[in-house]
Amino acid sequence: MRMVLAVIAFFLSFEAFSQDYPVRPVRVLVGYSPGGGMDAIARVLAPKLGESLGQQFVVENRPGAAGSIGAEIAARAPADGYMILLGSTSELVQYPNVNPKVSYDPLRDFAPIGLIGTIPMVLVVHPSLPIRNVKELVALAKARPGEINFGSAGQGATTHLAVELFILLANIKLTHVPYKGSPQAVTDLVAGNVQLGIPTMPAALPFIKTGRVKVLGVTTAKRASNLPEVPTLNEAGVKGYEAALWTGLLAPTGTPGPIVNRLNGEIAKIVELKDVQDALARQGAEAQTSTPPEFAAFLKSEYAKWARVVKESGIRIQ
Repeated sequence: MRMVLAVIAFFLSFEAFSQDYPVRPVRVLVGYSPGGGMDAIARVLAPKLGESLGQQFVVENRPGAAGSIGAEIAARAPADGYMILLGSTSELVQYPNVNPKVSYDPLRDFAPIGLIGTIPMVLVVHPSLPIRNVKELVALAKARPGEINFGSAGQGATTHLAVELFILLANIKLTHVPYKGSPQAVTDLVAGNVQLGIPTMPAALPFIKTGRVKVLGVTTAKRASNLPEVPTLNEAGVKGYEAALWTGLLAPTGTPGPIVNRLNGEIAKIVELKDVQDALARQGAEAQTSTPPEFAAFLKSEYAKWARVVKESGIRIQ
């Protein structure tokens, strides 16, 4: 009987602790440099969380290795809700698949809190390429295997793997030209030094509007609000294609469920605010929310998809 009472007392005190959360500032870890898209999203969300929960949410940047340095720090943090990660496609489902030295397991070491937004990507080509749509591009690539070059932000980057998925599903061969970042890859595409790429929409949109690159499709399951006339790649004939740069909040595994659920509830309300949606839109992101179990299932499916792409394309970072 004493043991039963002790267990009940423990859970009652645990619940009370979770309801009081947070009682001190919370660190929001971002695995990218200040001033970038992920950092900008974090700095929109953090003060809103602070206002609603009555404590400071402090953005902390730990850039490097495609976001994996920040993810590793967050994975090893105490599971008490006082360090959370603003994670993304790269460090959670792509980089761990291409780099065997990553020390964290994104499916084992994190408690998903909720999705925040999705940034569409776009398949664009240089206007000199003699094609008008995706079907013509695929036909040209099959007629000239390996002769069409594509640029990316680097080996194993999101902009690299997005093209590798296209190659896999379209059954074509293209030649990869890796750069040290997205700006260089887009610049060389606009200049015609490479012929194709799948950059994020914010990076490509100014050049699409001026006609310096030709857009053939968007990578998301639904058409993008910024380019409603442009078909998805799935609609354009690459059946099953879906890729995006998404972002969401996660805590270390073992973080109490009531804390995870409370953060999820606050995020769901914050993402619905017009000024937050406008701020996300300025980064090219479209608001997207989920429950913790939905985010966990999404992470699992995304990890499996990119594992297949990496395995079949033979990509590795040593």
